[in-house]
Amino acid sequence: MTEVQSLSELGQAMGVAASTQAAAPVHERKVDSLGRAYATGKRKNAVSRVWLVRGSGKITVNGKDFTSYFARPVLQMLIMQPILAANRDGQFDVIATCEGGGLSGQAGALRHGISKALTYFEPELRGALKPYGFLTRDSRVVERKKYGRAKARRSFQFSKR
Repeated sequence: MTEVQSLSELGQAMGVAASTQAAAPVHERKVDSLGRAYATGKRKNAVSRVWLVRGSGKITVNGKDFTSYFARPVLQMLIMQPILAANRDGQFDVIATCEGGGLSGQAGALRHGISKALTYFEPELRGALKPYGFLTRDSRVVERKKYGRAKARRSFQFSKR
């Protein structure tokens, strides 16, 4: 019996051809004729459409500056996370439209959209954004109300008499 030293030798010993192994997916640059990258971000019931273009770092949401649209500093920090993680602060202008849900959901949708648009503009940034979970769509949504219940799980108040 021969001793196997590498994975390729193991594949040959098992009778598996080296060419049958699936290659890693190649991520391509997706930019339109105007040099913009477009992505859609989602969170809860909020949807954000994001266009990313080279610029001075200005972020516009629904025609307003993002600091006036998202007044809470926590939401502003949330939106800036993918840009700071990719070390691209002040290099891209972001034009976005947000609709549905509340402000917190819209900020999460915008973060998701900016992250996706960054990877479309520069595919090599995927490795910097993926470990933080910025490219993953947070699928948690509000649980529906059930009949015979006050809310999704809350029962009506019980009284013995």
